Amino acid sequence: MLFDTHCHLYKEYFDDITEIISKAKDKGVEKYISDATNIETCYEMLDLAKMQPDVYITLGIHPECVDDFYGELETIVMNNLNNEKFVAIGEIGLDYHYEGYEREQQIKLFEKQLNLAEKINKPVVIHCRDAYEDMIEILKKHNNRGVIHCFDGTMEQYKEYEKLGYYIGVDGNVTFKNSTTRDVIKEVPLDRILLETDSPYLTPEPLRGQKNDPSNIYIIAEYIAKLKNVDTDEVKKCQKCVISKVFDF
Repeated sequence: MLFDTHCHLYKEYFDDITEIISKAKDKGVEKYISDATNIETCYEMLDLAKMQPDVYITLGIHPECVDDFYGELETIVMNNLNNEKFVAIGEIGLDYHYEGYEREQQIKLFEKQLNLAEKINKPVVIHCRDAYEDMIEILKKHNNRGVIHCFDGTMEQYKEYEKLGYYIGVDGNVTFKNSTTRDVIKEVPLDRILLETDSPYLTPEPLRGQKNDPSNIYIIAEYIAKLKNVDTDEVKKCQKCVISKVFDF
């Protein structure tokens, strides 16, 4: 079984999502987690999950969307506590990459969503870019669980996340020639890794430059297998166990 644990199946990006899912199934992809990033996509993901039996979703506000109204997110979340398709709070976190980022507002929003996840006993899907120091200090103050999406840090950073019980997401950028984390991922235990496409972003080699979609998760699985000198079937088998630990299904 292949499972794309992080993608963005938005109408903004894909004209025919049913066709995209069919294409992925032809490559052996059976299930998907499509992550919201703002209030608008929370509603869109809820609708998508109703229409697509193999799509699960997260609900949350991305750090680049700090102006979205948190109160509405909380209402959406509480109204969907019994929705089996809703598996995590995400995509949430900190992003200090671009000039003009709102550090204090991001931290405030992030902590509210961590508290919400803790309150309802859901894992979190965390985005962290150029914000590791703040991120690790915040996570140490909370009692959450989940995945560090698109991990691109050092081995020391990975170990800090592992101490806190987090798993890491590995995306197509690990296949890039200029990847700075390839050697780190090589040493991370297979049972601490989740495979992600982050579609429509981060298309893996040799397709870099094209729009990414969940069918490409098999490329990442094969790359990880080669990196770790194991059979691709072992990667798939391990993924099934990791997913059940992180997302409870």
